[in-house]
Amino acid sequence: MELVGLWRYPVKSLQGEPLGAIAVEADGLLGDRRWGIRDRRTGRILTARRRPELLTAAASYDGDVPVIALPDGRTAVGPGSGTDELLSDWLGSPVSLVASVGSDAGRAEFFADATDDTSRAIEWTMPVDRYVDAAPVLVLTTASLRRGAALHADGEWDPRRFRPNLLVDVEGEDWVEDHWVGGPLRVGGITLRPTQPCVRCTMVTRPQPGLEADVEIFRTLARHHGGLFGVWSDVVVPGAVRVGDPVSALS
Repeated sequence: MELVGLWRYPVKSLQGEPLGAIAVEADGLLGDRRWGIRDRRTGRILTARRRPELLTAAASYDGDVPVIALPDGRTAVGPGSGTDELLSDWLGSPVSLVASVGSDAGRAEFFADATDDTSRAIEWTMPVDRYVDAAPVLVLTTASLRRGAALHADGEWDPRRFRPNLLVDVEGEDWVEDHWVGGPLRVGGITLRPTQPCVRCTMVTRPQPGLEADVEIFRTLARHHGGLFGVWSDVVVPGAVRVGDPVSALS
């Protein structure tokens, strides 16, 4: 098995950065989901579940400073009143760019029915210090992507739709990573422990640059795999990883 894709997402729910190599800290990839856009009216961190247009903007870093490129060509650099004003104007509501470190655990919402934005909104609380949904690192395999594509051939099973941190090339056409839960997974210079399958939601149905909206993606996962896709993982041994690193599931 081989690591063939590597991404970090500096700002929650915005497009992320494809990487060739990255340091992995004890609580996740360096810089991953360290920032979020907070709704100043509710205190919640916005996600593309509630505000799909977030996926049309992209986030990167200039050193340690987050840089947000909006779809209209405007750019916000770092936190502050200027960035907050720009983002508030773009989204049409008062928001602020906030750091996860040193803040209270982020609160956000998802819809009870992932295919219906009018269904009941449910709040959940993210882990402290990173605006991740459940665990520090999300791992996905090419085998699972092929399995999904075989079940819904008209869909675009682009890994960007599922926002993994690590994409592992594995032979076959199965939900391979499910079998890794509980055991160590070595990727280059790090060791992960997959802890649970990732429960999917409205996010996978959302349009983003180069990908059309597709509710059948979620429905396919719901019908054939309980709505699960990829595995959340903890970091056991931090270090560095790069595309091309060997991957092994250890017993």
